Amino acid sequence: MTAFKRLVRFVSGSQVHYGDLLRVADNRYTVRRLEGTPFTSLKTTDDTLQVDSLECPIESTPIVLCVGLNYHQHAKEENLPVPTYPVIFTKPADALAGPFEAIDIHPDARKLLDFEGELTVIISRNAKDVPEEEALEYVLGYTAGNDLSARNFQLPEASGGQFCYAKSFDKFAPIGHTIVSAHDIPDPQTLKLTTKVNGVVKQETSTDDMIWTVRQIIAHLSRGTTLRQGTLIMTGTPSGVGYFRKEFLQDGDTVEVEIEGVAVTNNRIRHS
Repeated sequence: MTAFKRLVRFVSGSQVHYGDLLRVADNRYTVRRLEGTPFTSLKTTDDTLQVDSLECPIESTPIVLCVGLNYHQHAKEENLPVPTYPVIFTKPADALAGPFEAIDIHPDARKLLDFEGELTVIISRNAKDVPEEEALEYVLGYTAGNDLSARNFQLPEASGGQFCYAKSFDKFAPIGHTIVSAHDIPDPQTLKLTTKVNGVVKQETSTDDMIWTVRQIIAHLSRGTTLRQGTLIMTGTPSGVGYFRKEFLQDGDTVEVEIEGVAVTNNRIRHS
């Protein structure tokens, strides 16, 4: 049994803590403080605190691993065949951002800036050569994520078919606001994902439309490769991204990604 159901990282009285989210009322969060870290040990305390602000639910990550073309409807939208193996690309550690942060966009990334709402998995302990049937045992929990993408750097003439650069700007991987324990989500393929831009729904699906399940993704990524604890896996985006709508993010837009019953990110795009 884990020490938390809904893990948050928060500021209270100028101190940063980990905690288990107990309730939300009138936009006020009440949290039971936890001692330790998610990747060493967490212990429950008797301290119940009011939150001044919610931070990124993990302090750092070694890497963000991302899956491309992992929803049947998205493959149909792109008119692309399903690949033999999952399409994998990465984001660096500094792409990590909190659930309510403003995302400053470099001038060269503003022209075709896009959103991609995704179910995000956090690896709890080092994993290598993990069989599918054991894969979920290596999951700390699940959260919402946004794979922000500068499409002008992703177009074939600019990228040579390599996605990483277009998706690796600082804060291009906001996650949160909570991490729900893997113990409380026995089947991650039954979750509802919704992405809104300025309050308008752009993506809406169930994770049962994923081509490769979370189990299959972890098994594939750990084949001969060590997934370090704290690794994030963004499991792919459904149909409805801005590129196929010819709608791109502008200064002041807000992007909300929700995994129903799990987590919400709400980030404002800022041209600083």
